[in-house]
Amino acid sequence: MFENVRMALVGLGSNKLRSVLTMLGITIGVASVIVLVSLGQAVDNFVRQQFLGIGTNLLIVFPAENAQGETRRLTTEDAQVLADPFLVPDALAVMPQRSVNRTVNVEGRELDVRVLGVTVDYMPVRNRTLTAGRFFTREEYDSQARIAILGPDAARRLFPDGQDPIGQNVRVAGITFRVEGLLNSVGGAGFGPNDDDTLFAPLTTVLNRLSGDRELTGERPISTIVVQARDSDSVDQVAQQIRQTLRESHQISFRAEDDFQIFTQTDLLDSLGNVTGLLTVFLAVIAGISLIVGGIGIMNIMLVTVTERTREIGLRKAVGAQKNDILFQFLVEAVTLALIGGAMGVTIAFLGTLAVSALLPDLGAGIQPSSVILATIISFAVGVFFGIYPANRAAGLNPIDALRYE
Repeated sequence: MFENVRMALVGLGSNKLRSVLTMLGITIGVASVIVLVSLGQAVDNFVRQQFLGIGTNLLIVFPAENAQGETRRLTTEDAQVLADPFLVPDALAVMPQRSVNRTVNVEGRELDVRVLGVTVDYMPVRNRTLTAGRFFTREEYDSQARIAILGPDAARRLFPDGQDPIGQNVRVAGITFRVEGLLNSVGGAGFGPNDDDTLFAPLTTVLNRLSGDRELTGERPISTIVVQARDSDSVDQVAQQIRQTLRESHQISFRAEDDFQIFTQTDLLDSLGNVTGLLTVFLAVIAGISLIVGGIGIMNIMLVTVTERTREIGLRKAVGAQKNDILFQFLVEAVTLALIGGAMGVTIAFLGTLAVSALLPDLGAGIQPSSVILATIISFAVGVFFGIYPANRAAGLNPIDALRYE
């Protein structure tokens, strides 16, 4: 075995340029597969962390069309029903939200801004923190205080000159609000619009001062209801409790469809995993085409090598070499060629991943040991698959004809 490897290395060394060009296809293929798989995993992990960063064990209740094509909006009464610990005992918090788009005037400048009415539970439920100022209190919530909390993007749009927003007044739809806090950035991850480019206010203020519409029952409509389960194991149970409670509250018959939808983080993360997984596989398959090209190159160069060494093969057979000895020798050469190319590909992939990490440090890209093992297996398989035909052809040469070959 070691002697065959030594002879393979000597053979590759005698034609350095040809060997390097032959290995180039394998090198590019292995590097591409490793980099794309690593980036796919990094993107998947990054987005998952972004979703988990907006809160844990969350369920979002949305209004939906019923069988008649009608949409029944959620109301504050629905949120109160879900907050009943006897009806939804495994819910840790229930937070109704109302989203409206309003014109905000700051020092004569008018901007369209998304305004989100929330409760005092917003920060712990959505895992947000303040970078400056404070959040509104329970007393301010109950008194419909005109307090604004800004997301980082909204703060930059409303105060582009770098002025400190804390304590400043802004007019939302003609009503004066005082900015009391600045929230941390969560990026684009979340359920729906970007919360970084949002003005937050007490839900009571938004419902009574910025939105005057009511349902026929007199209840105030809301956009969504965010429910936080006690732990990850009770998310599905909470979803079932919410569904049963709202169906009874909405008086939905046994066979009728729900007029609401319930989404969980688990559902979204599973869907995300399926999308990123398919994308990663698709990109890896495309990159794998270069592996096939590299394998064909190995087969081609090994056929040339067999032709060039025909007399050598005949001489070895004449002195007693068996067919399996010749087969194994040339197969080892093909595998060695593929493994060296694969090692070069791993090195290039490692350097490429380091470059991506330097450019995008938040992505956390890195080569997994499983990727290196996979690259080694692929390189070995390519060497065997594309080397078996030339090796078998060399082993099948007639020694007399081989010795006569010029």
